[in-house]
Amino acid sequence: MNSKHIIPVLLAVAAVLSGCAGGAGKKASGSASGAALGLVDSLGLAADGHIYEHGIPVDMYSVEDGEIAQGDYFSVIMERLGVPQTKTNELLEAGRKVFDVKNLRVGNQYHAYYSTDTTGEESLAYLVYDRDRRSVVVFSLEGEPQVYIDEKDVTTVLHYDEVEIQNSLWYDTQKAGCSPLLAIKLSDIYAWTIDFFGLQKGDSYKAVYETQECDGQIMDLGNIYYASFIHAGKEYQAYYFDDGNAGGNKYWNEKGEGSRKAFLKAPLKYSRISSGFSYARRHPVTRKVQPHTGVDYAAPTGTPVVSVGDGVVTKVGYAGAGGNTVHIQHTKNYRTAYLHLSRYGKGIRPGVRVSQGQVIGYVGATGRCTGPHLDFRIWENNKPVNPLKMVSPPAEPIAKDKMPAFEAAKQHAFAMRDSLQVVSYYKQAVLDKLEAKEM
Repeated sequence: MNSKHIIPVLLAVAAVLSGCAGGAGKKASGSASGAALGLVDSLGLAADGHIYEHGIPVDMYSVEDGEIAQGDYFSVIMERLGVPQTKTNELLEAGRKVFDVKNLRVGNQYHAYYSTDTTGEESLAYLVYDRDRRSVVVFSLEGEPQVYIDEKDVTTVLHYDEVEIQNSLWYDTQKAGCSPLLAIKLSDIYAWTIDFFGLQKGDSYKAVYETQECDGQIMDLGNIYYASFIHAGKEYQAYYFDDGNAGGNKYWNEKGEGSRKAFLKAPLKYSRISSGFSYARRHPVTRKVQPHTGVDYAAPTGTPVVSVGDGVVTKVGYAGAGGNTVHIQHTKNYRTAYLHLSRYGKGIRPGVRVSQGQVIGYVGATGRCTGPHLDFRIWENNKPVNPLKMVSPPAEPIAKDKMPAFEAAKQHAFAMRDSLQVVSYYKQAVLDKLEAKEM
């Protein structure tokens, strides 16, 4: 996109996001608008009329980019860039305690900045080596040789995305141009309400979230301030709100109920459900019709199996047809069992307290079965229930005295969503078409 179009868009983003600031979430909107204004500022000049990067007035030099190749020692690179060995030795001495040039990595980028004298002769002024995604090493030949490490600018950027599921959450999120970190964060938030291995074609989600970015690459995902996930025709909303309870819920539905529930939707990542809950199933080995009061999850041997909730291990051992089995008592009313395990998790034994999501074993094919899978069972008041249809008991909701702050956070999330939607739709309807015409 032409820069004459970039600047108005960034200003528009900054304006609408600044207009959202205030109340709960002020930090998020402030960082987003600051990021947009920072991008605008980066197109302008410093007070002395120059554009600086890593302490270098880059507009004063011509630049040549390169990549560290196999066999590229520092002295070899400097010789190739036209630096005398005496100057190279001075740089090595200056940077001896700053950066060991033996740590140059094949494939990493470097940027050579050249100055031009009155005769038109070029000489290397700076060499900037991309040490990692967050920092560079600057080798300066201007004046006395010196070497220093400079951190790259990390920018907080606010995003709004809409994604429709056609294949899987992971695949379609990346296909839409979003970071795979978004898929991971969403699966964490909705782990108690949505079975992501049971997503249907046409399911979709919307999300307002922030990223930490450096050199145009996403380094990390911050908070998701608003999410709406539609699964099987039902909408599941989530809002970020820190109620001050350490280790507690940070995501809540529109009623202020925590996203975290007493039980996870599934105890493992599985490929398919090979057998469901039934009181009259023909056993695949004995061929007899008998009850199967659990759900079989087909998965490769060694797949980690986690406890669906906090609880105490009551039984661990070989249970005949069930093979290696773990039983967990969660509350007075709920207990679970995990059958056909290949082995048990570290430290899993009777009397041990386990946390929700803790590995208690690994998928296997022990006992009477035709292949590797997990037979997962759950009882409520000693009566078997279908894990796929059970509604998990909710965790504690937001305290009444904190509901006004939560409502303010919700409204702020809506404001961010609406503002970002306007910018997104304007870009699609106007700017993308202008860019296409200019190409």
